[in-house]
Amino acid sequence: MRGVMRGYITAVDAVNYRIGRIAMYGIFVLMGILLWSSVSKTFFLPSLWTLEMAQFVMVGYYILGGPYSLQLGSNVRMDLLYGGWSPRRKAWVDLFTVLLLIFYLLVLLYGAISSTAYSLGYWKTEPISYLFGVITGSEEVGRLERSSSVWRPYMWPIKLVMIIGFTLMILQCLSEFCKDVLRLKGEEI
Repeated sequence: MRGVMRGYITAVDAVNYRIGRIAMYGIFVLMGILLWSSVSKTFFLPSLWTLEMAQFVMVGYYILGGPYSLQLGSNVRMDLLYGGWSPRRKAWVDLFTVLLLIFYLLVLLYGAISSTAYSLGYWKTEPISYLFGVITGSEEVGRLERSSSVWRPYMWPIKLVMIIGFTLMILQCLSEFCKDVLRLKGEEI
């Protein structure tokens, strides 16, 4: 069992490390979009796409970078009590809180799946089976949702990024859970 846990930790951490390292460059993409927005407003006609594109890039940056941040332990935590605890006590508290985080992320993932199904033209009550049907080809895409702005981009790509990001975050939380279990068994991670 420990070998399986270690294999899972290695695989998930490697994937999230690579995706996080790529996602961190999203800040430069965001800066470029905002710089173009300023230049176009000053010297040319204002670009219609810059505000929403900056928001989309920021969503990708945060959601895809979240698992990497969790992996590095750079997430915000209340260190008032936690900092003075023993590694064993920290592992117990982390074990409990990561379960709460997983529950919260599952709720967010379901919301992202529902929202993505809606953006693909589905208005019924089974969004998960609909998305699987779209992937397998047994369901058809309906009228695609667009933003209500002047630019009117399609909404499904950013919603798909949310599904991917929440899934990666849940996988990373399970990796952290396995690390805490191994710490409680006295193993070095």
